[in-house]
Amino acid sequence: MNVIKSISGILTFIERATIVLLLFVMLLLAFLQVILRNVFSTGILWADPFLRHLVLWIGFIGASLATQQEKHINIDLVTRFVSPRATNIVRILTNLFAGVICVFLSKAGWTFLASEQSVEDVLLTIGTMEFPAWWFQLIIPVGFALMSFRFLLRAIEHSLEAFNPTAKVQHTTHVPTIEV
Repeated sequence: MNVIKSISGILTFIERATIVLLLFVMLLLAFLQVILRNVFSTGILWADPFLRHLVLWIGFIGASLATQQEKHINIDLVTRFVSPRATNIVRILTNLFAGVICVFLSKAGWTFLASEQSVEDVLLTIGTMEFPAWWFQLIIPVGFALMSFRFLLRAIEHSLEAFNPTAKVQHTTHVPTIEV
């Protein structure tokens, strides 16, 4: 179990650092773009498509973090009326189901990425450097693969809780919530 916690902790740190970095770049570039347009009547030609793809990256990485913290879209009507063990079994099944769906979506993402590579579309050009669009769309299959991995880890944790009641699993990260 410690190995799972370590892997999840390292992945969480990397994801959070990446989100902070990407958000900083987004804010800086968007602010610069507004100043250039409004004050100097110019702008950075590649900034808008780049910013759109950064939103995509932040969305997928954020979805992986939400999955890790079990803060994703969740219908827990059944779990409110059953025992803790049955709750864990329901969560095992839903996490496994969601993980399988994410595997299929990741596979579809790889197919999409292969299609984009064959088109050889350039998303942006900076000086003489051309950046293919597929580089920025790589997050689609990778993001779904990350979420699938997170769902699998959650299914394992709930399995340990359900079938070994003495081994209460401490989840690696909790986001404070406001109780109403």
